[in-house]
Amino acid sequence: MKKITIAIDGHSSCGKSTMAKDLAREVGYVYVDTGAMYRCVTLYALRHGIFKTVGDAGQEVREIIDQDELRRQMSDIQITFKFNPEAGRPDTYLNGELVEDQIRSMEVSNHVSPIATLGFVREAMVAQQQLMGQGGGVVMDGRDIGTVVFPNAELKVFVTASAEVRAQRRYDELKGKGMEADYADILKNVQERDYIDSHREVSPLKQADDALLLDNSHMTIAEQKEWLLQRFRERVA
Repeated sequence: MKKITIAIDGHSSCGKSTMAKDLAREVGYVYVDTGAMYRCVTLYALRHGIFKTVGDAGQEVREIIDQDELRRQMSDIQITFKFNPEAGRPDTYLNGELVEDQIRSMEVSNHVSPIATLGFVREAMVAQQQLMGQGGGVVMDGRDIGTVVFPNAELKVFVTASAEVRAQRRYDELKGKGMEADYADILKNVQERDYIDSHREVSPLKQADDALLLDNSHMTIAEQKEWLLQRFRERVA
């Protein structure tokens, strides 16, 4: 049976990564979390002082990205995934360091969208993603998988849910890990990321013309899993 390429795109915190991981494990495919890759670049930038604070007394203080410095250091950012048999999913490594929890922090969440809008960052990540997906048999989720990374993917799904539902899921996830979380801050972050992701000049978040739409606002994980499995069976039949 031919192995196909599966592209799952959608808004932040809509559960697409959980769906993609479950499907990959169920059908024996490789799973790649592209969102984690951009989070790794963001974590690297935070750790290496690439975000600069500008503004003097009496002026608005804001953060900017030192793009020249980040561009120079892109070749130093190596991202890999290793399967974790205890968790039943891949873990994310940045330059050999396990960073699965660090890249899910609110600090990274609040900085990832500006990083992901940079053309040279997306170009580097897309090149890595296309190499990972050569030959099919891969499930990849992100923002532009079905439109940019794999426009010819045999199965494309665009996942969404209300901002309030997604913020609650993110809140529950962080609290479940024992991390500090504030629902209002998370909701604001979700709404801001939606706007930035949908309005950026390079590879904006949008539903591919041939993608199936899934609004999972009121679906259980089991219902989502069954829906996606059915779509997979239809494509490979």
